Amino acid sequence: MRVETPDFELTETLDADIRRAADRIREARHLLVLTGAGLSVESGIPPFRGKGGLWTKYGEPPLDGYQRFVADPAGAWRTLLNPTEPWMTALRETVAAAKPNAGHRALAELEALGHLRCLITQNIDDLHRQAGTRALAEIHGNATLYRCLGCCRRFARDELAIDPEDLPPRCPDCRGIVKADTVSFGEPIPEDVLSRCFAEVARCDCMLVAGTSATVYPAAGFPVEVARSGGVLLEVNPEPTELTPLATVSLQGPAGAILSRLLHWVRDASGEGGS
Repeated sequence: MRVETPDFELTETLDADIRRAADRIREARHLLVLTGAGLSVESGIPPFRGKGGLWTKYGEPPLDGYQRFVADPAGAWRTLLNPTEPWMTALRETVAAAKPNAGHRALAELEALGHLRCLITQNIDDLHRQAGTRALAEIHGNATLYRCLGCCRRFARDELAIDPEDLPPRCPDCRGIVKADTVSFGEPIPEDVLSRCFAEVARCDCMLVAGTSATVYPAAGFPVEVARSGGVLLEVNPEPTELTPLATVSLQGPAGAILSRLLHWVRDASGEGGS
């Protein structure tokens, strides 16, 4: 049997492995998902590094971006409102145009079915939210939100009035300085998000990693911790990664096609739902 998906041929062997992964998901008490740039690439958003990456094309931003913001928040806000760096414009335009793909939708459905307890994403593009995921920890922030550095409250872009003549904007709750929610170079991961991630990992008995080679910390440590604790580790990536030797099941192929098929087998435990 061969199952055809757009631009990808799903072999019988791979489909059997997907069914094994689906069994593990159904058995899990606390399924956690970790996603990265590979998932967003299928929605037309380039990665930051590597072939076709924004940093590769335009050069990496200053590694002390957060320190520069703290030193001159008003100046940083003027740059945010009127970008001068090509990568900033390119990122803003691609995020605005992107739509959730089959992988995003499959993960949202896993949550709706009651299997997925929390999704940790390294992506900043808002696509998991748009797909319908609710139990979400955006470890690197969200490009469509603002965040108060004092109380960590998030604001939608249309929720907070920005006066170009009175920068930086202040939080209406605590009067703290507000910045873009995306985590800058040199900026600590927001404590509320990081604490939630650690709590979820501590409870996790099955982690599904999709679209990330898991080399950027602290997120890279989460699947390793789950595996070391005896949990099930499921991997979905186009090629082998450093996580592959630790994985209970490693599924190689495009995330959208693999996750869609995985959802199919999770929903149809008997295998009678067709292909």
